[in-house]
Amino acid sequence: MSKYLMAIDAGTGSVRAVLFDLDGNQIGCVQEEWTHKEDPRFPGSMDFDWEYNWKLASGCVRGVLEQTGIAPSDVAAVSTTCMREGILLYDKEGKEIWACANVDARSNDEVAQLIQSDPELEKELYAQSGQSYALNAIPRILWVKNKMPEIYEKTAAVGMFNDWLIYKLTGVLAVEPSNGSTTGLMDLQSRTWDPSIARRCGLREDIFPAVLECGQIAGKVSAQGAAQTGLAEGTPVVVGGGDCQLGTIGVGACDPGQAAVFGGSFWQYEFNTDSGKTDPQGRVRVNCHAVPGVWQYEALAFKPGLVMRWFRDGFCQLEKQQGAAEGVDPYDLMNREAEKIPAGSYGMLCCFSDVMNFINWKHASPTFTNFELEPEKFNRYTFYRAILENTALIVKGHIALVKEATGNEPEELIFAGGASKSPLWCQILADVTGKNVRTPVVKEATALGAAILAGYGVGIYPSIAEGAQRTVRFDHTYVPNPDNYAVYEDMYQVWRQVYAAQLELCDRKLTKNMWIAPGL
Repeated sequence: MSKYLMAIDAGTGSVRAVLFDLDGNQIGCVQEEWTHKEDPRFPGSMDFDWEYNWKLASGCVRGVLEQTGIAPSDVAAVSTTCMREGILLYDKEGKEIWACANVDARSNDEVAQLIQSDPELEKELYAQSGQSYALNAIPRILWVKNKMPEIYEKTAAVGMFNDWLIYKLTGVLAVEPSNGSTTGLMDLQSRTWDPSIARRCGLREDIFPAVLECGQIAGKVSAQGAAQTGLAEGTPVVVGGGDCQLGTIGVGACDPGQAAVFGGSFWQYEFNTDSGKTDPQGRVRVNCHAVPGVWQYEALAFKPGLVMRWFRDGFCQLEKQQGAAEGVDPYDLMNREAEKIPAGSYGMLCCFSDVMNFINWKHASPTFTNFELEPEKFNRYTFYRAILENTALIVKGHIALVKEATGNEPEELIFAGGASKSPLWCQILADVTGKNVRTPVVKEATALGAAILAGYGVGIYPSIAEGAQRTVRFDHTYVPNPDNYAVYEDMYQVWRQVYAAQLELCDRKLTKNMWIAPGL
């Protein structure tokens, strides 16, 4: 039997090919950074260069085979994952003709057009699809219709980037529901396209390819795919899914009632449920999980990782120099000092991302407040800890939000992504939420989730959950400190009121929103 599984992961900032053995051990990884450039004609645009980016992706596949010395015939199956919300349009010959990456923001006019034509339409479509105009594909395709009618007329199919990778490998063009549901053009319950949504938004109903469920074999590596990647012709290619959905599989959260937090540039709280019912107030996103028959409530925190990077690069030059000299991550040096500061950062509050309000999504101007001119207390380590605490407070708000919508909350949290490498951040998350926080050995879980699906698709694992049980291991459990939890309970109530006041300042145009959804 072939001994390895391959995941191809097209992230926002990079693409990589990762090889795992059947027990989930990473054998090799080759990664290439990529950028998505703004078209100077269209402010807020984020184009996706499919020709160049396929060269990078196929080069990663070839590279990881060469790096590990593993024979292509020993790869049992391949699966794919990617950033969500990015879309690609094809003509009737199957040629790519237009594409944009995930946070493309060129369609403000189209959102305004949709709201003006029917102010209630977004709420009605949210109840059907779980999506709002903020991130879905509808305004973007409308933009193509309005601004590039020649492209729109040629369009024969729409797809996502993980499906595009499969298409390049096999020649089979289909879409799966976990990432496909983020388009806003799918029905949550049936997990397939709903052309009536397109019709109500003024879009064509004939651009939807077949839907294949996650874990199905889509096809086999073609002769062309083999020549471009170095994979063996005939290798099974299994339908993957969106990055967060596969991330939850890669940390073992496959069943209803389980939850995971992914800490990166953005933070996602993912709660599994056996129902695709949406929130009556439209405050939280609902997606299809990559496990058939399971859905996910998703709440996003905007830019925690980017705020952390900004703080490191703007204020921690000494730690960066010291880290370079000692071969230590500057964040580890910051954590060491921040750990000495008491829970609550002496009452100082940090505000950047709000608790999610999907249908009316605004974030206030970033602020630090409630500090005093006492350098022994309020120094860069205090400010640093306040960022860590604020991010955990957002997660606490998201747990409460999803509980309001579903009546349920998880018994524990699984924490993965780059932020989970910080023991201090893990402990703060446990202290703020009052829940045990478990961290998996594999911190970057998305590729492992894709590998699990690949193995399930070819029968190596009897089910997706059993594949996760075999491959996912945990290295630590952080238990809440009751005294710190009490401090953060009080702090959370104050923070919510302070944030509401900060939003008011933005509404009065006295400060600038960190981010505001298109059309608001």
